[in-house]
Amino acid sequence: MAATDTTAASAMDGMYRHQRYIYDLTRRYYLLGRDQLINELDPPVPGSVLEIGCGTARNLLRAAHIYPATQFYGLDVSEEMLKTARAAIDRSHVGDAITVAQADATTFSPAELFGIRKFDRIFISYALSMIPPWEAVIDRAVTQLAPRGELHIVDFGTMASMRPLPRRAMRAWLARFSVTPRLDLESTIHETAKRHGRTASFSHGRLDYSAIARIGVCSRKPQTAES
Repeated sequence: MAATDTTAASAMDGMYRHQRYIYDLTRRYYLLGRDQLINELDPPVPGSVLEIGCGTARNLLRAAHIYPATQFYGLDVSEEMLKTARAAIDRSHVGDAITVAQADATTFSPAELFGIRKFDRIFISYALSMIPPWEAVIDRAVTQLAPRGELHIVDFGTMASMRPLPRRAMRAWLARFSVTPRLDLESTIHETAKRHGRTASFSHGRLDYSAIARIGVCSRKPQTAES
C-alpha cells in the first residue's frame, strides 16, 4: 500500500478525534451543494465510485441509496473519521456496497486499497480546502479514472460576490478549522483536464460561496512533455 503522510494523518486525527461525533450535524448548514453533486454522479451500471476524503461516510451512504447497482469506495487520511464511517456503514442496510480505507489522497492506489484498477466516478466534497497539496490530489484522482470516467468536485468558492465584511468573517471562521478556499481552483481544473486530455466544466454557487467542477471523459491524447 502506498505510504500515508503520517504528519497529515496525525493532524487530522487530532482535529477529528472529538469532532467526528458531531461533524454531520454541524456541517449540514454550510457545506452546500453536496447532495446536488451526488445526484449528478450518474455512474454506469454496474459501476464503481470513489469518494476522496470520505470522512464519516455520510455522502457514500446517501449515494449508495440512490445508486443501488453501484459499488462505492472511500478513502480518508484520518483513522478517527474512519471509525465513525465504519460504524455508520455497519449500521446501514447498504453497507455491503461500501468499502473504506485509510490512504493519502496524493498517492493512493486503487489496486492496493480495493483490488480494482480504475473508477467510473470519483468525487471530492469539501476536502480540497483542507488538503495543502490539493493540486496533487486532483491530478492523482484524474489518473485513476476509467477512460469514460468523471471527477466531480464541490468546495468553497472564492466568495468574491459577497460583501467584504461577511467574506472576511467567513474566511476567518473557516481558517479556525484549517479550511482555506482554493482561489485558483477554476484554473487548476482546466489546466489539469487539458494536461490529461479530458473535458472540464466549472460553475459557481450563489455569491460564489461554493464552486462546482467536473473533469470528464477523454477527449484526446494527454499532453506529453514535448507537446
